[in-house]
Amino acid sequence: MASEQKMSRMQLTAMVVGGMVGAGIFSLPRTFAGATGPLGAVIAWIIAGTGMYMLARVFQALAERKPDLDAGVFAYAKAGFGDYPGFLSAFGYWISSCIGNVSYWVLIKSTLGAFFPVFGDGNTVVAIVVASIGIWLFHFMILKGVQQAAFINTVVTFAKIIPILVFIVILIFAFRVDLFSANLYGGDLTGNIFEQVRATMLVTVFVFIGIEGASVYSRYAKERSDVGKATIMGFIGVTGLMVLVTMLPYAVLQRADIAGMRQPSMAAVLEAVVGHWGAVFVSVGLIVSVLGAYLAWSLICAEVMFTAAKTRDMPAVFARENANKVPANALWLTNIIVQLIVITTYWSRDAFALMLNLTSAMSLIPYLFVAAYGVLLSKRGESYQVRPQERGRDLFIAAVAALYTIFMIWAGGLKFILLAAILYAPGTVLYVWARREQGKQVFKPIDWLILLVVVIGAVVGIYGLATGLITI
Repeated sequence: MASEQKMSRMQLTAMVVGGMVGAGIFSLPRTFAGATGPLGAVIAWIIAGTGMYMLARVFQALAERKPDLDAGVFAYAKAGFGDYPGFLSAFGYWISSCIGNVSYWVLIKSTLGAFFPVFGDGNTVVAIVVASIGIWLFHFMILKGVQQAAFINTVVTFAKIIPILVFIVILIFAFRVDLFSANLYGGDLTGNIFEQVRATMLVTVFVFIGIEGASVYSRYAKERSDVGKATIMGFIGVTGLMVLVTMLPYAVLQRADIAGMRQPSMAAVLEAVVGHWGAVFVSVGLIVSVLGAYLAWSLICAEVMFTAAKTRDMPAVFARENANKVPANALWLTNIIVQLIVITTYWSRDAFALMLNLTSAMSLIPYLFVAAYGVLLSKRGESYQVRPQERGRDLFIAAVAALYTIFMIWAGGLKFILLAAILYAPGTVLYVWARREQGKQVFKPIDWLILLVVVIGAVVGIYGLATGLITI
């Protein structure tokens, strides 16, 4: 790789921030207010922040202790648990990134819908046509080169932080203690605090997705140690912003009013405080932000597919690069999938919430593999010839991260596990294709068992959709 292709720590941090500050942060006020009050929100952020911090630390430790595993997320699943789990992790991470990209288009169209009713909530025919044009404009821009896209991402990262900071400052000045305390326990919400917190869990996962942005790009890092540092720096900064964006609206409006706002609710909250210019200001910031996040994630999607093909976990056709060093075939497949999912949003009642929750559910499975590999490594003492005193600490951190991910999968509920299985089952075709290409045995005995569970989940999921037991 030529020297000019390498990324500095600043660029890697911008990849983390750019990946994390996307659509989710602009939708936090309504999403939280619909489920809980400030007290529940604080508890949710403590759980999510601790769990995701532990996960970030696992990524950091693995980046330092296993520098040869370049592909980040799914390379760890393969190293720890075998080829088919490695494939499932790669496929799950890739498809969750594709669904995340769809949520960006839905939110952009929903934002425009506040000014141009023809876009509705982001899933009208006009919205789908405009999103489709956008998908392919980005596609051809990315084909021109990764470095150029990384530069655009750094610029956009700064551009999108500004409206968020302005929102926070204005709300601090408008803070009313009486409103905040009236909202504290969720006001007229039913359900105990535990149920309220559980209802917000998949959202917190969604807004933290991107925490591994630096580790996906580890092969481009100037220094390997920068990967871990960029992950932690990006994590701390973004968490602070998200907590403030969630908590401050409770001090300027009634919880029920925030819960009834259209997405992006950050724009609606600011409009209620300062007038119409607030909505326009945040909406412009959101569109810049989301287009930037879409760019970052289109790169990450293609990079995951490309690297999986390089490590022979996906068919070799996806390992080809064009003259600009862009994984073109991987990018084509990614955007065809994004296009298909965008079309399906037409039939969804709340397309944004569905995409948000499904993205979270799909990405939790690769995250669980990463945490479990961290546990495995420190338990065995592998790679601990250097700094052996860190072994106990790393085991504790990885165990907490694994428990957190399992809790999150449970909190999300069975519906999203079944929907995830519907995507995983046909995805296995890519694995069979790759194994046949290499003349290897396709499934080991344990793999058959995993496949059986996935297929049963998919069948139950499809039955649920067909009979209306599962609604989207």
